[in-house]
Amino acid sequence: MSYQQLTTHAPHANSGAGYFIKGFELIRLKGVRRFVFIPLLVNLLFFSIAFYYLFLELEHYMAMVEGMVPDWLSWIGYVLWPLALFTLLVIFSFIFSTVANWLAAPFNGLLSEKIEQKLTGHQLDDGKITDIIKDIPRTLGREWCKLKYYLPRAIGFFLIMWFLPVIGQLIWFLFIAWMMAVQYKDYPFDNHKVPFSEMKAALQQNKSLSYSFGLTVMVFSMVPIINLIVMPVAICGATALWVDNYRGEFVTRS
Repeated sequence: MSYQQLTTHAPHANSGAGYFIKGFELIRLKGVRRFVFIPLLVNLLFFSIAFYYLFLELEHYMAMVEGMVPDWLSWIGYVLWPLALFTLLVIFSFIFSTVANWLAAPFNGLLSEKIEQKLTGHQLDDGKITDIIKDIPRTLGREWCKLKYYLPRAIGFFLIMWFLPVIGQLIWFLFIAWMMAVQYKDYPFDNHKVPFSEMKAALQQNKSLSYSFGLTVMVFSMVPIINLIVMPVAICGATALWVDNYRGEFVTRS
C-alpha cells in the first residue's frame, strides 16, 4: 500500500517527470537551501573540469576521423558532430552524475532527510556534522552497491550501442534513464536502511514511474547551466516521490 493511500494529502505530483519538476520548488524551501549548497558546489567544480577535458578529447578524435574521410564524403562531418556531441552528453551526464554523487553522497542523504522532514513532519536525526560523519561509511557503501549493479550492465549495453545502431542507442538511453531513477530514488530508501535489493524490487513494481523520472533527470542533465542543479533537484523530487509512493509501506513495516 502506498503512502498516499494511508494519508489524506494529495500527491505532490502525478508522474515521474512531475516529481522531478517539483524538486525545483522544494530546493527553495526555508531551512533546505543550505543543504543544497555543497552538492551544488561539487557539481560546479567537477562539471567544469570534466566537460572541458572531454570536449577537447572529442575535438581531437573528430579531427582524426575527418582526416581519414575522402573529400567526396566531407559532408559526413556535419552528421557525425551532432551525433558525437549527443552521445557524449548522454554518456557524460551519467558518468558525471555517478562521480558527483560519490563525492557528495553523505550530504545528498542529509538533503533527502530534510526534504522528507519538511513533507512529513517526522525528523530522522538532528542534521549535525556528527551525523554526516557517522553516516559516511554507510552512504559510500550504498554508492558501491549502485556501482556494482551498474558496471556489468553498462559494459554490455555500451557494446550493444556501438554494434547495433539506433536500437542499441535507444537501449543505452533507456538504461541510463533507469540508472538515474535508481541513483536518486535510492537516497530516501537508504536513509531508512531499506536494503538495496528491496529498493530495486520496489522500483520495478512501477517501472513507468521510474522511467519517467529517470528520463526527465537525464534530459535536464544534458542542458547547460541547469545540469549544475540537477543533483539537488532530483534528490528533492525523488524524496517527494518516496513520500507519496513508498514511505507508507517501508516505514510502517519497520
